[in-house]
Amino acid sequence: MHLYIRPQSSHIMLCITNSKTDPYFNLATEEYLLKNFTADCFMLWQNENAIVVGKHQNALAEINMDYVNSKNIAVVRRISGGGTVFHDLGNLNFTFIKNGHEGHLVDFKKYTLPILEVLQQLSVNAKFQGKNDLTIDGKKISGNAEHIYKKRVLHHGTLLFSSVIDDLQLALKTDPQKYTDKAVKSIRSRVTNIKEHLGENMDIMEFRDLIFQHIMKIFPHSKAYELSPYDTKSINKLRKEKYLTWEWNFGYSPKYDFKKSFNVNGELIQVYLNVSGGIIQMARIDGNFSNKDDLRKIQKILTGSKHDKSVLLTKLRKAPLSDYFHSTITSEEFIRGIF
Repeated sequence: MHLYIRPQSSHIMLCITNSKTDPYFNLATEEYLLKNFTADCFMLWQNENAIVVGKHQNALAEINMDYVNSKNIAVVRRISGGGTVFHDLGNLNFTFIKNGHEGHLVDFKKYTLPILEVLQQLSVNAKFQGKNDLTIDGKKISGNAEHIYKKRVLHHGTLLFSSVIDDLQLALKTDPQKYTDKAVKSIRSRVTNIKEHLGENMDIMEFRDLIFQHIMKIFPHSKAYELSPYDTKSINKLRKEKYLTWEWNFGYSPKYDFKKSFNVNGELIQVYLNVSGGIIQMARIDGNFSNKDDLRKIQKILTGSKHDKSVLLTKLRKAPLSDYFHSTITSEEFIRGIF
C-alpha cells in the first residue's frame, strides 16, 4: 500500500519548478497547492499559448475568438480576479501561496518585491506601479492577481520576458460594443519584454533559475519540492473535472447581453442575445430583410443553447437558413455574426 505524507509545516517554503506547459494543468496545480497543502509554496511555471481570464470576467468579451481559434490558443479561467492576460513560452509566471492572518493577506507589493530585487540585480529599472503592475519605463512587464482561501493567499503574476507581442495584442483585440454586462473589464496597457532591457545575453530559463535561487536565499526555511505522483494524479483530476470544462471557462461568466449587426449579400441582420451561465436565455433577430418563414423558429433554436460556436453550428445546420432569409446565407456565416 502506498503511503503518502503531505508536507505539513507552515514554516516551510516549498519551492517548485514546474516544467509542464499545459495551462489547464498549471492553473489546477495552483488551486491544488492552495487548498490541499498547509506549507507556504512558491512556483515558477510557463504556459503554451493561452488566454487566462479573471474569475469574474466574461470570457467571450475579452478575446478575439476568430484569432484564438485560428491559432489554437487555449482559453482558461483562473480562480483569482483581475483582468485577462496572454501567456506564451516567452512569458514566465510566478506563484506565491502563503499562510497569514485574516485581514492581512492581500499585499501586492510584498510578493512582487523579490521579483523587483532580481531585476535590479540585472540593472533593470523596474518599478511597482498602480495597484498591481510592474513596469519598465512606464510599460507593463507584469500583471498580478490574488485569491484568498481561508487563511491562505494565492498571489500570482506574469513576467513578459520574450513574448510575441503581436500575438498578445491580436488575441486580446475585442469589440467592446458587442457585450453589455457587469463583468470585470480588462484594462489594456502598453507592454514591453524584459529581455529588451537587459545589458547581458540571457534566456528565459536562466532568468527563471535566477529568480528561483533568489527565493531560496531570502526565505530561510525554503526547500526544493517536486510534485509527487499523488500530487500529479490529483491535479489531473481537477484539470479534467474543472479547468478543461466549458462550464468553468465560459459558462461561469456573469450574465450579459449581446448585440451585433452584420451584412450578408446586402441584407442587414441584427442579433440580440441575453445570456446567463453561458446559456442563451433569449434570442431576437431583426434586420432590413423580408424573411420567408417565421424567425421565431430560429430564435427558438438559439434559446436554451450554449453561446458556443460548435454547439450552435450543429443545431443550425439542421435548419437551413435559406428557409428564413432571402439571401443565400450559410450556417457558418450566421454563426460568425453572433460572436
